Amino acid sequence: MDLHKIKSTLEAALLAAQEPISLADMKKMFDDELGDELLRKCLEELQAAWQERPAELVRLASGWRFRTRAEYMPCLERLSPERPPKYSRAVLETLAIIAYRQPVTRGDIEEIRGVTVNANAIRALEERGWIDVVGHRETPGRPALYATTRKFLDDLGLLAASELPALEAAALHPELLEPADAP
Repeated sequence: MDLHKIKSTLEAALLAAQEPISLADMKKMFDDELGDELLRKCLEELQAAWQERPAELVRLASGWRFRTRAEYMPCLERLSPERPPKYSRAVLETLAIIAYRQPVTRGDIEEIRGVTVNANAIRALEERGWIDVVGHRETPGRPALYATTRKFLDDLGLLAASELPALEAAALHPELLEPADAP
């Protein structure tokens, strides 16, 4: 299979996909064994080819996907009256603590916030798929340890938690923790 055909196939799959596609899943589309290096080269060339277009190819925590560039979002939001869920300050503070201090227990969150964690805050973040129990602390009662998920990183347009904005910036601008997942 020639390079043009590989890139065209990747482009078609990525444009049709609802979720990011991992390298392993991309390899399944081809009969020939494609190496990771060749696949990455094709993806980087596709990224470059889409440089001046209204959509961009991005690498996220769980794979690659196309998304609309941020400057077009205000116009596109007018097409869809559906709004993403708004979270209370308590939920966003809980999420920020988990994201920046992970893994943490409910007790850790309560100690940092200075108030009891509402079970609904944890439930809302779990239902959204942004946090998950990743283990249990080896202390009496074995409390659950919470950490963010790949979906959280994908929804915020990040490859890794290390790409989160500086803690000071997030505290001053909570909108930085709003989802950036534009189809």
